[in-house]
Amino acid sequence: MPRLNVAIVTLLLVGLGSASASAQSWRPPADAERCPSRWGPADERGAANLMTAEVVLRAARLIGAGEVVELGHPLFEGMPFYGDRIFSQQLKRTTWPRGSNNRGSNEEMVTTELGQVGTQIDGFGHQSIGNGLYNCVQMDAVATRTGFSRLGIEKAGALMTRGVLIDVAALRGVEMLGDQYEITARDLEDALDRQKLTLQAGDAVIIHTGFGRLWGTDNVRYYRTQPGLGIGAAEWLVRQNPMIVASDTCCVEVNPNPEPNLSSPVHQILLVANGIYLIESLKLDELVQKRIHEFAFIVQPLKLRGATGSTVAPIAVR
Repeated sequence: MPRLNVAIVTLLLVGLGSASASAQSWRPPADAERCPSRWGPADERGAANLMTAEVVLRAARLIGAGEVVELGHPLFEGMPFYGDRIFSQQLKRTTWPRGSNNRGSNEEMVTTELGQVGTQIDGFGHQSIGNGLYNCVQMDAVATRTGFSRLGIEKAGALMTRGVLIDVAALRGVEMLGDQYEITARDLEDALDRQKLTLQAGDAVIIHTGFGRLWGTDNVRYYRTQPGLGIGAAEWLVRQNPMIVASDTCCVEVNPNPEPNLSSPVHQILLVANGIYLIESLKLDELVQKRIHEFAFIVQPLKLRGATGSTVAPIAVR
């Protein structure tokens, strides 16, 4: 094949992914295959149980310069939304007594889905396999009008662990992966080798695709299709025993999946089958610019009792 044609094919593979070549089917595990959880049949925290004192101290030992990098996008009415989600904020002037000191006061009224907008963490009520949530909790048995009676995001608690940024875009020599690029296990391994890092149990694994540059600038494209983890990459990550898997895209996984009959299987693999938290729409530009690949990662969901997830504002500290 002529050299020019080889180059064109290479660029197409990087830009579009190799969906036809790498499409992989997946069968949801039966209840008996995934339950009870390794933390017991009553567990509601999943991989948050990996946050032992040693894991926290391991993260703390990465802090030397005292530099804090914010990883959350601001919430505003013009931010990207998926489907029919909403966010509306109105300023409210309050009418408390002014007193002799002429005190003024302002508040805001926010109408939104706090569990599933902006930079947000997915909890275990968010996805199911049929009627079964994480640890085979039956959705119909725990769903109430005001939230889930089990597996609410408040059970996760504050999370601090080692964060590892895996820069797949840099591995491929691009600022942004193509709209449907399917990240493979080989991509993750090669990017880690390039960065001279290995994963450890309990890590927060953060995938940089470059797609975050579309946040607030091309919202339609940001949510139309996304590069992200394929099934093989997700299964490889499960074997690394992470606490959190995150990305700068809205879905973490490639969307739509190259196998047309599958609907967001990586969400089921991580959340439902293995109790691993997902964080979506991280702001990673500063970490990438400064080539910060290892740091202390800190995040705490809002204490929304019975919620499927939470808007969050994580930080990286080094």
